[in-house]
Order: sequence, then C-alpha cells, then structure tokens
Amino acid sequence: MTKPIPCLLWAVLSTVGSAQVIAIKAGHLIDPETGSVAANQIILVDAGKFTAIGPDVAIPPNAEVIDLAQYYVSPGLVDAHNHLALTYKKDPENNSYYLTTVMDSTAIRAVQAVSNGITMLNSGFTVVRDLGNAANYADTALRVAIEQGWIPGPTMINSGIIIGGMGGQFSPVPERASLVYPEYLDADTPDEIVKAVRRNILYGAKVIKIMVDAKSYGYTVDEMKLFVSEAAKSGLKVAGHVQTHAGAMRAIEAGIWSIEHSIGLDDEAHKLMAQKGIWRVGTETPLTTYYSPNEARFQHQVEGMKNAYANHVKMAFSTDADYYIPGMTRGEIAIDFLRSWKAAGIPAPEILKIMTVNGYKVCDIYDKRGPVKTGLPADLIAVRGNPFEEIDALRDVRFVMKDGMVFKRDGVMTPEKFFHSGPVNGWRIH
Repeated sequence: MTKPIPCLLWAVLSTVGSAQVIAIKAGHLIDPETGSVAANQIILVDAGKFTAIGPDVAIPPNAEVIDLAQYYVSPGLVDAHNHLALTYKKDPENNSYYLTTVMDSTAIRAVQAVSNGITMLNSGFTVVRDLGNAANYADTALRVAIEQGWIPGPTMINSGIIIGGMGGQFSPVPERASLVYPEYLDADTPDEIVKAVRRNILYGAKVIKIMVDAKSYGYTVDEMKLFVSEAAKSGLKVAGHVQTHAGAMRAIEAGIWSIEHSIGLDDEAHKLMAQKGIWRVGTETPLTTYYSPNEARFQHQVEGMKNAYANHVKMAFSTDADYYIPGMTRGEIAIDFLRSWKAAGIPAPEILKIMTVNGYKVCDIYDKRGPVKTGLPADLIAVRGNPFEEIDALRDVRFVMKDGMVFKRDGVMTPEKFFHSGPVNGWRIH
C-alpha cells in the first residue's frame, strides 16, 4: 500500500515540475577567457542551469524575461582566499587575532560567516575559497547551509581547520597550549598528517590548507608530498600558507596546488611556479584601505605581482580579508583589492580573467561551475560599464544571479526566494 503524498510535498513537486524558464536579454555578454564581447545575446535558464545562449535563441512564451540590454553581463567573480568566519578589528586598541579566536564562539563566527557571505554575493562574488580560521568548522556549516538553500551565499570551497606543525601561527604559553585548537590542527608526524587530512575531509573540507613555514620547524618536502598524496585520495588539492622564501621553495618542490600569500616569492620562485603550474594566491592588500601595509611594503607587493605576471605564473584574485573596516562590507573590502592589481599595471581584461576563469580553476571547479555555458549552474553578474575597458566597473554590480535565482536586481538585493528555499526531501520550496 502506497502512502499518500503530504500536501506540502505535493505542492513542492508541482512547483518544481512547472518551474518557470528565465530568459535574460544581455546587451553585452562578456567571455573573460577569450576576451570577447557578444552583443544582444539571449540566455535561457531552466532548473538553475544555462540551457541556451545565443543571438537567435527563441524565448519560450511562458518565460520570465529579465532585461539587461543596457548592461555588460559576466560570469561571477571569485575570491580565492577569504575568511568569512573571522572578523576582527584592525586598530591600535583591538588588534589581536588571537584574542578574537578566544572570545568569539563557533556559533557567533558562523553567524558572521553568513553575513559576510551575503555581502560577498552582493558584490558579485559567486565563489569564495575560504581557507580556515573558522573555529570548529563554521565554514562547513556555512557551505552546507548555502547548498541546502537555507541562506543565500557564494559557492564555498572551504578548508576546515588549518593544519600545521605544533602551535600553528600561535605561540601560546605552556599553560594555554590547548587554545591553539580549533583554530589549528597540530600535525607533526606522518601519522598525524594523514589523520589531520582525513579529519578535515570527514568534516566537510573541499580543499586542504597547511602552514608550510609558520614555525622554524616547518614542513619538509616529503611531509608536504604526503599532504598532497593523502588529499588526492579524495580528489582534493593542497593550499600552502607560505611566509619565507625557503618555505616557498620547499612547497614548489613538493608540488602543492597553490601558494597562499606572496611574501616569500621572488623571480626565482615565480619561474619555478610557472614551470610546474603552481597557483599564486598572493593576497596583496591595497594601500588605500583602512587596514593597509606601509608604502614600502605595498610597492614590494606590486613589484612582485608585476614579476609574476611577466613570468606567466598562474595568478588568482585573493584578499585574505578577515577584518572589519568601518563603513565597508566584506564584499566591498574584497572588491577594493582591485587597487593592487591596477597599481601593478595588469590590463583590465587580464584582471577580469584572473577574477573569473582563473578563480574557477584554482578552486578546481572549472568544468562544474563558473563559465556562462550551457549545462552549467546559472551564475552571472551584470554591470553598467565595460570591465574590459575600466575594471572599476566591477565596483557597482547591479545584478546577481546564483544557481538560476535572482539575488540582486537594479542594484538592490532581493533574496526572498533564497530564504524560502530550504530543502524538503531534496526539493526546494520557492
């Protein structure tokens, strides 16, 4: 005897079965990979995916039409290094990342992550690679909540707890050694390395983040190779936090996927990275923000970016944003890093490619999500100006679509559908 279908579930199934097709009239459709712009394109979206793209695509009679004829439509942006579950002030009176991790619970940091994720999406970032500093897996909680439809937010590529030699980036006193966890997982032997990688994977990590050289007893080449091989069993890549040139050279020899931060990189390292195809996730903070490096450090960063670009290193747009700036959202802080890329003299079309195509590739999702191509999830943004001519056009994102749902239209967030899209037996309520 079959059981009757509950009324609510029946309503959901009926809604999904008759979901309305969306037809987007794109005045200018940008392809960052080829550097081309196609005029007057019709983009059809059905069941959250792109189903047809072209100038002569027929619009179904029942489709919802979205007119972006006056806009430049682009794939969504990627921040390849952020910390959505960490927000601490950067000022003379409260400048302790360590204190923040002690005082803020996992629960409050998960709430902060939700807020930061929403503002990232509002600024056009449809993908965020979130590399640790999320207390006890608040990053996994955020990713799952977004994927299940409870809240709006970018696609999350999260690392779980950062793995490092004893102490991580902290230097606790002996009586307080336990305060390192859950910000860092100690892993000092081969068995501990394997266990730490498996633990993060078990608890939802989509990339493995390690501290290469935060301590004088940083990881050896062989130890990093073990990280790489163990992560690869589950199809994951390894991102390495690097602070020194020696650490960078070891990480390059070990063949890790990406080097996070650029402080230890020089012409020698860049040439080797280019040869081996290792990603540079530099996190160069702009000079003009509330939290800024000094002039000398900023110019050193810019010269490093120029050198990496000249050496054809694979570069990703990344911010390391984990702080609060009065009057700015996390998304606005992230997009302000355009200042560093402009200072390095990198052409606008290349910056946009780095912020989109390169971002999908460093996140290892290029064939699954990102490009505006039929069969892929429908993520895109729209801006008034041509970012190929003026990259600062990305500072004013007027339209955002994520998984086929409109999050922002005419410059205003409209996330109601997201907040009413929780799962019921695997289906979403709209």
